Amino acid sequence: MDNEAVKTEQQADNAPKKTKKKKKRSAKYYLIELLVKFCITGLVLWILLDFVVMISVCHDNASYPMIKDGDFCLTYRLAELRQGDEITYIKDSKVRLGRVIAFGGDTVDIKNDSVSVNGLNIAENVVYPTGSQGSDIEFPYQIPEDCVFVLNDYRGDLSDSRSYGGIPRSGVKGVVVFIMRRRGI
Repeated sequence: MDNEAVKTEQQADNAPKKTKKKKKRSAKYYLIELLVKFCITGLVLWILLDFVVMISVCHDNASYPMIKDGDFCLTYRLAELRQGDEITYIKDSKVRLGRVIAFGGDTVDIKNDSVSVNGLNIAENVVYPTGSQGSDIEFPYQIPEDCVFVLNDYRGDLSDSRSYGGIPRSGVKGVVVFIMRRRGI
């Protein structure tokens, strides 16, 4: 019987193997597959743009010379704010850009074209002098908790915390991490 078992195995090895035929896919299958890929890509982009980054276009010169009118700005929403960061925030239903000067609980004073936080002058690399003339708040200004004090880089433009007071952290969308020039390319 051992010989017979060996012969049967050899015959099984020599027999033609049956291959499974691939099922032909229809155009409907490929269309559904394409739609699923588009939906997944759209969902990932929505999550990325709603919770991680924000893309905006600067429509003024409040942050001139760093950011000019017409520049694209990429904002990282998950960054922790630090003094000196250029941020994107919402005020009066408008996207604005500005530089963080101080945080809630700090006292800001503007005198003789210099800015001090808690009695200490801050070192800034600004082109334009900082004045308090025309501002809507009184200096020294105590920043409310859970707010930030923001100044424009173009200090002649008073559409910043000198007019609005503290900007609520809920209105801060994130830190500007990338700028793409659209003009003069």
